[in-house]
Amino acid sequence: MKYKVTLNNKIYEVEVEKGEAAILSEYEAALPKADVPPATVTPVTASVAPPAAPVAASANTVKAPLPGNILAVKVTEGQSVNAGDILIILEAMKMENEIKAPTSGKVGKILVTKGATVPTGAPLIELL
Repeated sequence: MKYKVTLNNKIYEVEVEKGEAAILSEYEAALPKADVPPATVTPVTASVAPPAAPVAASANTVKAPLPGNILAVKVTEGQSVNAGDILIILEAMKMENEIKAPTSGKVGKILVTKGATVPTGAPLIELL
């Protein structure tokens, strides 16, 4: 693949193949004329799931250790779980994080849904 890279007002044409890079040419970048208006950038907005509503947390509430998106809820209300069982998959910084049960018990209430965005410390699941 060939690329053009501008660095310190110099343009470098670079070819990269199989992890090897070779400079094909190098030349001074032409500065834009003063009477040419600068390019405008149009922001793009993405649709995002609404954040999870705040819920009062009890002592047995599993909370989000970091902000992210709920990719999957792996349990159902009333289900028995053991310590270490995966409850939720939380995506944060392009990584899938397994949120596990801290203790054995029964899932009392699931406080989030798939696709929800949660902040750090948000209650996810109540264990009984």
